[in-house]
Amino acid sequence: MKREQAETVALRALAWLAANDDLCAVFLGATGASPEDLRKQATEPEFLLSVLEFLTMDDAWIVACCDALGLDYTVLMQARQALPGGAQMHWT
Repeated sequence: MKREQAETVALRALAWLAANDDLCAVFLGATGASPEDLRKQATEPEFLLSVLEFLTMDDAWIVACCDALGLDYTVLMQARQALPGGAQMHWT
């Protein structure tokens, strides 16, 4: 996946997240972001990466988001890896 595609996927995921009041509140609490940050930082790759990292923490969130957006369940992780800083983590 190319970076531009990844950003589009992440923006769609952000829109889905913002429309989900309960989960969005969890995201805001976990990241310290404000609702205003969602609007201001929506075009920043680092912020989009944080959205994808958050959503990929829970399989149920992946399924719900991908089902709503009509995406394959692997797309969020592929997009995450294509964004700057999103390469697979190496646990050592």
